[in-house]
Amino acid sequence: MGYKVAVVGATGNVGREMLNILAERQFPVDEIAVLASRRSLGTECSFGDKTLKTQDLDTFDFTGWDIALFAIGSDATKTYAPKAAKAGCVVIDNSSLYRYDPEVPLVVPEVNPEAVDGYAKKNIIANPNCSTAQMVVALKPLHDRARIKRVVVSTYQSVSGSGKEAMDELWSQTKGMYVPGQEVEPSVYPKQIAFNVIPHIDVFLDDGSTKEEWKMVAETKKIVDSAIKVTATCVRVPVFVGHAEAINIEFEEFLDDDEARDILREAPGILVVDKREDGGYVTPVECVGDYATFISRIRQDSTIDNGLNLWCVSDNLRKGAALNAVQIAETLGKRVLKKG
Repeated sequence: MGYKVAVVGATGNVGREMLNILAERQFPVDEIAVLASRRSLGTECSFGDKTLKTQDLDTFDFTGWDIALFAIGSDATKTYAPKAAKAGCVVIDNSSLYRYDPEVPLVVPEVNPEAVDGYAKKNIIANPNCSTAQMVVALKPLHDRARIKRVVVSTYQSVSGSGKEAMDELWSQTKGMYVPGQEVEPSVYPKQIAFNVIPHIDVFLDDGSTKEEWKMVAETKKIVDSAIKVTATCVRVPVFVGHAEAINIEFEEFLDDDEARDILREAPGILVVDKREDGGYVTPVECVGDYATFISRIRQDSTIDNGLNLWCVSDNLRKGAALNAVQIAETLGKRVLKKG
């Protein structure tokens, strides 16, 4: 016997990716529903070799459904997630709404699978921010060995993290640079994204950081260890899919780069590609469509005691969102629900 699964926000980038990954990983689905707002009612979505038509989220009854994967914004989630949870359906939420709620587990299955067990307080499990998810996969096995004191991370985040309209803006702006009369002014972003980088993701906070940077700090503490100090600079770059991060780590104990490389090679969810030669590293273009978090450029930082640098790349629509949500569902199934 398998699961009854609802994908909420099935017509968006992340929702469609959730459907792809459920099919690819052969998640034990007995029945699947694809839900969207009324304006998308009847839109077709692919699930393996099946074509499904979206149903109206507003009128859908979650009673008798096992798991709902939510890929809609926080405002809509605030309305519909409690309804699903109250009906007995476990919500796995990709928005930021519940991530910092102490009664809702924030889970990356390679890092803290045991946290899933706390789902029952609200019948909700939170999926972390895309930039956090890939970073903590890399940090956890190193933290277990040498205890991380401080992390300094600079991100290079693709436009797909802002949705389809942002991807369209990058495409049309790039084309407009070469075609007179087809220039496109910024609308999704505050400045031109084509051939540019923007050190601004989400809203600005009082201390000068952005909400995206704050998320990386708060979520790393909740998922890995509250004692880790994190400082982040989050940057949007003109890449369609795939987030990259330059991570500087300060440990309590000495850890050389060879041992770190060996630890990461053995860690779940990670592929190390680290040759000190031209092209001996992974870039966002190469990670698209892959499940792994790729680690390259592992090297000592001689400017601090017990320091390492590394380069971390992952498909943000997969590990940063849809894949992690499906992995949470798999973990929930194995640890708690035990069907399929």
